[in-house]
Amino acid sequence: MSCDFTRLAVPGVRALQPYQPGKPVEELERELGLSNIVKLASNENPLGLGPRVKAAIAESLGDGSRYPDASGFQLKHALQRRFGIWPEQITLGNGSNDVLELIARTFLQPGDEVVYSRYAFVVYPLLTQACGARAVVTEAKDWGHDLEAMRQAITDATRLVFIANPNNPTGTWLKESALRDFLRQVPEQVLVVLDEAYTEYVDDAAFPDGLALQAEFPNLIVTRTFSKAYGLAALRVGYALASAQITDLLNRVRQPFNVNALAQAAACAALDDSDYLAETVTLNRSGMEQLTQGLSRLGIGYIPSVANFVTADMGRPAAPVYEAMLRQGVIVRPLANYGMPDHLRISIGLEAENQRCLDLLQKVL
Repeated sequence: MSCDFTRLAVPGVRALQPYQPGKPVEELERELGLSNIVKLASNENPLGLGPRVKAAIAESLGDGSRYPDASGFQLKHALQRRFGIWPEQITLGNGSNDVLELIARTFLQPGDEVVYSRYAFVVYPLLTQACGARAVVTEAKDWGHDLEAMRQAITDATRLVFIANPNNPTGTWLKESALRDFLRQVPEQVLVVLDEAYTEYVDDAAFPDGLALQAEFPNLIVTRTFSKAYGLAALRVGYALASAQITDLLNRVRQPFNVNALAQAAACAALDDSDYLAETVTLNRSGMEQLTQGLSRLGIGYIPSVANFVTADMGRPAAPVYEAMLRQGVIVRPLANYGMPDHLRISIGLEAENQRCLDLLQKVL
C-alpha cells in the first residue's frame, strides 16, 4: 500500500483508541468452546425483555419495511406523559452514547476545553479527543466527582462539563444540594451534561432529579437511556432533555432515522410497564446486597455503589483474576483503561449468576 490513510484522518481521531465494550458471550464461546457462560460485564438488565416490550416489538414487525418516524413523535409524547417534559426539549438517540456524541459534535471545536472527573465514563475523553478539544481532568474525591475541583477547572475556554450521576464505573453519586450549588456557580455559557444512565436504581431522597433541575438551569443537558433499568440494551434508545434552543441545535446534527421503529415502540411500552421496572429495582437491590456481603466475606474491598454494578478492589493487579474467571465462563469487567488496574466491575445478575461469580472469585483467589 503506497498511501498511509491514517495521515488523512483528523489529529484527534489518529490518536484515539477504540472503545472497549464488555467481552461478548459469543466471542468467549468461540475462543474457549465454553457454554453456560455468565456475563456480568456490561451493566445489562438480567431480567431480559419485559412482556409488554415483546408484544410491542411483535406488533411493529409488520411495518419493518418502512422508515421509522424521524421525529419520534410517539416516544417523545410517552416521555412527556411519564416525566412531564416537553417534546420540543427532547433529542432522541441510538442509546445515550449517541446523544453524548451529538452534544460534542454540536458544541466542540479544536481549542475548546472539556472538564470531567478522573474515573468518569470513558466515552467523555473519547468524544473530547475526537473533536480536537482539550480534556481537563480533575482529581476524584472518594472515587467520585469533586465538584469544587471541577468548578475551579472551568476557564473562558471551557465549553462542556461532563458529570455522571451515578458514576460509571465507580457507582458513586452526588446529592442534590451539592449539584445544585455547583450549577449555580457555572457560567451560563458553559454547558453541563448530566449523564443519568443509572438514575432509576437510586432510592434516596437526597438524590437529584436532573429532569427537574433542567427547568431551573438552561445550560444543563440531561441524558438518559433505556439500556439499563428498562432492559433495552440491544435496541439502543436514549434521549437528552435540554432547552428548546439547545435541542434545536442537536437535531440539526442528529441523523433523521437514528432510532429504529422497533426500538421506539419498545421504549414506549417500557415506559408504561411499571411492574417490570419495580421488579428490576427490587432484583438489583437484593443482588447488590448478595454481592457486597459475599465480597466482604471473601475479604475483598469494594466501592459502595447505587447503580446496577459494584466495583471490587482485588488488592493486586486484576487482569490475572479477570482472565482466570474468563476461562471458567464468568465475564466481568477489568478497569485498567480507567486507571484502576486493581479493580473489577461486576454487574448485578440473577441470584444464581451472582453466586457463581462469588464462588469463582473464592476459587481464583
